[in-house]
Amino acid sequence: MEYVHHIFAFVQEWYWIPLLALYFGVISTILIENRNPTKTISWVLVIAFLPLVGLVFYYLFGQKFRKVKRIKRVNQAQAIRLKKEWRNLEPYMEQDIAHINASIGNLSRVFTFLKNERLSSPTIGNKVTLLLNGERKFPDLLDAIKNAKHSIHLEYYIFELDNIGHTVLNALEAKALEGVQVRLLADSLGSSDLVKYFRKRQDVGIAFKPFMPVTFTSLANSNYRNHRKVAVIDGEIGYVGGINISDRYINDANKIDQRYWRDTAVKIEGPGVNMLQIGFWNSWNLADGRPFLLSDGYLRNTLSEEKKGKAATSFVSSDPASVAPYNMEAMLIAIGEADKKVQLVTPYYVPSDELATALQVAAAAGLEVELMLPDKSDSYIVQHASLSFIKPLLERGVKVYFYKKGFIHAKTINVDGKLSFIGTVNLDIRSFYINYEIAAVISDPVVCNELEAQFELDKADCVRMTLAEWKKRKAWKRGLDSICRLLAPLL
Repeated sequence: MEYVHHIFAFVQEWYWIPLLALYFGVISTILIENRNPTKTISWVLVIAFLPLVGLVFYYLFGQKFRKVKRIKRVNQAQAIRLKKEWRNLEPYMEQDIAHINASIGNLSRVFTFLKNERLSSPTIGNKVTLLLNGERKFPDLLDAIKNAKHSIHLEYYIFELDNIGHTVLNALEAKALEGVQVRLLADSLGSSDLVKYFRKRQDVGIAFKPFMPVTFTSLANSNYRNHRKVAVIDGEIGYVGGINISDRYINDANKIDQRYWRDTAVKIEGPGVNMLQIGFWNSWNLADGRPFLLSDGYLRNTLSEEKKGKAATSFVSSDPASVAPYNMEAMLIAIGEADKKVQLVTPYYVPSDELATALQVAAAAGLEVELMLPDKSDSYIVQHASLSFIKPLLERGVKVYFYKKGFIHAKTINVDGKLSFIGTVNLDIRSFYINYEIAAVISDPVVCNELEAQFELDKADCVRMTLAEWKKRKAWKRGLDSICRLLAPLL
């Protein structure tokens, strides 16, 4: 007992030495990572002023773990495998970009950027259909699934086992029994019930993989989520946007207590679907799904002369191991080349310094810049963090609208009625740097005009915030905004 007592006394007196060494090591690691200065300072403050809790927080959400290094290796391997095909497509991509430039001028530089970064080949001759809310998307998606002949690929952040979830699952299982190759990829956290379902049901004929499973020994990986919502049917039809597989996305007039949910997705037909298929293939390989060859009938529109429509499309994909925040950079190019108007819709506005500056400068330079946010978010901290970024926008002339009809979950940008972004990307740090995200870049007068018309309709359900009204907000609310903002770089 006396021996134990001596050990306990020693630990009581000298515990601070290993703890100090641990703190020094963690803070040194943060500095060596050479991350964004704002984010670096935020993590140092969290660790310094929240003893032990800050360390746990950093372990769970702050580190760049070996998983990210593996993602980089997979990305590089995939790029090498596609390098030859990319070279073969080079002349066609240049022709398409010249065609796009003739239509939208310097905004075509977004497509050039995506080509130069080898993110996505620009394509023309696509048919793009705007799908507003789940009540429009799900019937269309189910119809495409039921008519599938070759393959069905789904990649979703949230896939709930509610009414629409079971309806989609039943349709997938029926097609699998017909011999159609069905692959389903779902985020392990966002679709945890679906993961449990497939643990018990391995006889349904669907090839299922949970994306980046989280266990006790890999809790830190919970920070990196697959936030994409993508479907590819027969390599001919593609869907992308903000709508997950869940009943909450369907507005039922018979449900009085249901919160109205405004969201946006697009259906794409034509050569652009190839890029979505390749993107799914990348994700499937990263999740260690059983390999398949794209050449086995999965790319149906390669160099096809048949034109489905008049839309030019490309895609911006990003992940935790991306060389740069590609989605943010593509948006910055578009905003920088805008001539008249920029309309942005996002449920979460926790911007990077670069994006906030771009919007303020655009408005100050005479462009009409309009930003639409939900009046009530589904995240208390993010809501108040978002509010802390509003005043500088108002001071520089940005028009800010708060949507009051329900929750606006759409993630769209419309520039001059000539170029639009529609996808899964929120205007926040997490979407730019941490999550797996994707946005369709679309040049189509019809789609862009429809998007602008919908923006005007949604404005009827908004309250515009003025600088005078903003200054009337209670001091404690502004203080709460500022406190939540301190966590913004970490959200």
